[in-house]
Amino acid sequence: MTETSEQEQRRRRLAAWRGSDRVLWRGSAEHRIGDRLTALVADAGQVYDLDQPADIYGDGVVEKVESRVAALLGHPDAVFFPTGTMAQQVALRCWAGRTGNATVALHPLGHPEVHERGAFGVVSGLRTVHPTSEPRLPTAAEVAEFEEPFGTLMLELPLRDAGFVLPSWDELVAVVAAARERDAVVHFDGARLWECAAHFGRGLAEIGSLADSVYVSFYKSLNALAGAALAGPAEVMAEARAWRHRYGGLMFQQYPTALSALLGLERELPRLPSYVAHAGRMAAALTEALRAGGVPWFQVHPTPPRTHQFQVWLPYGPEVLDEASVRQAEETGVTLFRRWFATGRPPGVSVTEMTVAAEGLAWEEEDIHTAVAEFLRRIAQVERAGLSE
Repeated sequence: MTETSEQEQRRRRLAAWRGSDRVLWRGSAEHRIGDRLTALVADAGQVYDLDQPADIYGDGVVEKVESRVAALLGHPDAVFFPTGTMAQQVALRCWAGRTGNATVALHPLGHPEVHERGAFGVVSGLRTVHPTSEPRLPTAAEVAEFEEPFGTLMLELPLRDAGFVLPSWDELVAVVAAARERDAVVHFDGARLWECAAHFGRGLAEIGSLADSVYVSFYKSLNALAGAALAGPAEVMAEARAWRHRYGGLMFQQYPTALSALLGLERELPRLPSYVAHAGRMAAALTEALRAGGVPWFQVHPTPPRTHQFQVWLPYGPEVLDEASVRQAEETGVTLFRRWFATGRPPGVSVTEMTVAAEGLAWEEEDIHTAVAEFLRRIAQVERAGLSE
């Protein structure tokens, strides 16, 4: 597909999603700039005194975000970052200096290995090793028996590319203990940590304080404009501020992002447990509907979902499924699925990521059954038209 045609397809998808009356969630790309700015201006006064001066190099409203995050995650201090990529490189660089070991043990499906162009090694001089290649986080035995020394164990909670999977609380505690038995520190890649509390049955402070440092994102689940934070010991966070400056992350002003982060913490964070619970219902309904529709093979993974996100696997190419998805949105005003991908999957199998957020709470099981039936009809139409070739 040429760049022009891909842009045209993207515009078509966005128009279909924006025009849908029924969705399970709204992605950030669907929002228009004017709408987001209008909403921020209307709502920001509920979480911060807008008569205060704008932040300058990390003071003011940015400091408020940092103190709020530190308290939520059970750590003495936190540092605001423009991106999670930068936050985690800084964290692991700080720990490498303290442990004397620049090797980081993490999963090969972890975000830094798959989505960051090798930045750990290229930018920060870190080396990565993999205690396991199974589509789950490493076990305590795998960490304890790994053949190479490492300074930091990095755990992505949940492990997105494996299907938003999580260990049990007892398993997580055991893995952390195994790392510390090896004199390694533990860092949580918590880009989606906010929604893990329901699965673990623990508060965020208990989860966060289990690790030596924690990174969290503000836009992935809290619907902020952007931004991230790193929480940990005060002396490590002091060094993190120095490295943030060196990495170009000490921004002159960040009040729009910081205000949107405070709004997310105030509004979306308390709602996440309801999203997680409803995702379980929607995933079960999807399983029933796909089975009733006669799909020859499918997978809803994991079952049940550990958070409000999960995967659906279907035995068709991504071109067929993308076309069927957008046609359904255009023709019925219902967006059930978004983009489909085949990379890393068996031949003839595609996967999509599902999210259940505020918009999805209005859906009942029968809505899923109706939407799946409409979707399967459009798959048949697309295949008859020859787009599967």
